[in-house]
Amino acid sequence: MADASSQIARTVATAPPGPFREFWSSFKENRGAVIGLVIFASFLLIAIAAPLLAPYTPNAQFRDHLLQPPVWEAGGSWQFPLGTDPLGRDMLSRLLYGARFSFLIGLVVVGIASFFGVVIGVLAGFAPRWGDTLIMRVMDIVLSFPSLLLALVLVAILGPSLINAMIAISIVLQPHFVRLTRAAVLSERGRDYVTAARVAGAGPIRIMFRTVLPNCLGPIIVQAALSFSTAVLDAAALGFLGMGAQPPTPEWGTMLAEAREFILRAWWVVTFPGLCILVTVLAINLMGDGLRDALDPKLKRS
Repeated sequence: MADASSQIARTVATAPPGPFREFWSSFKENRGAVIGLVIFASFLLIAIAAPLLAPYTPNAQFRDHLLQPPVWEAGGSWQFPLGTDPLGRDMLSRLLYGARFSFLIGLVVVGIASFFGVVIGVLAGFAPRWGDTLIMRVMDIVLSFPSLLLALVLVAILGPSLINAMIAISIVLQPHFVRLTRAAVLSERGRDYVTAARVAGAGPIRIMFRTVLPNCLGPIIVQAALSFSTAVLDAAALGFLGMGAQPPTPEWGTMLAEAREFILRAWWVVTFPGLCILVTVLAINLMGDGLRDALDPKLKRS
């Protein structure tokens, strides 16, 4: 009985780690990725708890405190720790609510772009040669335009708004998912497990989306993480150009656009939104590098 128990204990001790434990073991080796994950999670919690953390509503105006400097500057006060903007609105409150819009933009854009991009990429990978060629030439045409310029054209056609900006950015990012998914499908569809599923009588839809696609998710997840930062950056650029979120929406790019004429008089109205964009995009990119190292077997450290 004792020998059996010790044998079981040795078996459990030598059992291979689960998928999540293996992923985390590889991910945490990249210190930059862990720092990026902590910053990303912090911003996400701030975005969720913005109504509880913000001292005021984002559009509340205090006309007696126009362009009041931050608390550490001469003339600042703890009433407005990060100062106020040209309309007397609290910068801290607007930055906190702005995190909500930035994360909403990232989630919606990545969700739309990845869904349609993955579906089209899988279909292209299994399509006849003429269908594959047609799909990929269309994607090449979209990729031939500078991403921000194409997004500007699409928003100009649809009309300036936050929703139209998200749709435009989704269209711009979609070809990246199509090409990546197609390449992964082409490398997987000739493997033995696909042939076995075909022999077992699985239909084409099941083979595409239940058999092959789950084995292609690694690079798609990495692309989604990196596209999240691109979406936040492009949305901020469109907002700065007046083609994205419209005032008084507390979106970081729109806040920069509203304050650009006061850059010499009140540095804080442009510095704080710019820093939020910079830190968020940097954190997501660092996290994306860690995901790539952890999910790509060729890049895993021995």
